Amino acid sequence: MDVLEFNKIAAGLIGSFLALQLFFWAGELIYHPNTEGAIKEFEVAEANVEAVEIVEGPAFEEVILAASAADGERLWRQCSACHRLEEGVNAVGPYLWGVVNRNIGSVEGFSYSTAIGEHGGQWTPEALNGFLEAPSSWLPGTKMVYRGLRDVEDRANLIAYLATTNGVDVTASAQ
Repeated sequence: MDVLEFNKIAAGLIGSFLALQLFFWAGELIYHPNTEGAIKEFEVAEANVEAVEIVEGPAFEEVILAASAADGERLWRQCSACHRLEEGVNAVGPYLWGVVNRNIGSVEGFSYSTAIGEHGGQWTPEALNGFLEAPSSWLPGTKMVYRGLRDVEDRANLIAYLATTNGVDVTASAQ
């Protein structure tokens, strides 16, 4: 290979590199413009907004009466990633055997968040319903990162299943 051929190859590589840099620079300007010092003003036009009636589903107290532990067992599979149903066996989360009507934050050997540790009270079906709907909203500061079960029937079924571990009949206690 002579010097002229080497120069052609080097010029081609350097030219390609410079073209690539030019594309990156142009893309950065297009997608991330410099807006420092820019004043952002938006004019919001008033709209004729009609009141929307929010229709809520059935109350938890009504749904728990017809809860199905068998349906809740299917939902348990999601929980089993972090919890166990064996008494005294903790995983990422505390064991849930006998959780219904158990004191909140009372599992020995599990390191609870400060929020759970200071909450007090019991895991009644109503408390479990609120927590399972949106854990971080019901108890800000909890370590549980689960987003929650939106469907009230699913929550009631899961609570009915969890109640079977310690013989609590949530359908009878809700009456």
